[in-house]
Amino acid sequence: MVFDEKRIMNGEPDEEEEEEMVDPLETLRQKCEETEHCIHTRERLELCETRVGSRSQTEEDCTEELFDFLHARDHCVSHKLFHSVK
Repeated sequence: MVFDEKRIMNGEPDEEEEEEMVDPLETLRQKCEETEHCIHTRERLELCETRVGSRSQTEEDCTEELFDFLHARDHCVSHKLFHSVK
């Protein structure tokens, strides 16, 4: 209780008044997923998932397509992320 009183007395905002922090990494990931290269790799991943999902017995998985998509997205993010970090 004493800690709460000190927070109020020091002028720190209550939890309701604090702005919700937005992770710049998530924001950039969403923007990068909209680039042409990421859209292409996502389409390849979705086609693979559809193909694998339509078969009852298959050893195929979509690991390569997933890694291709993640690599393309993270490559895009890596060029922009550190410009927005303080």
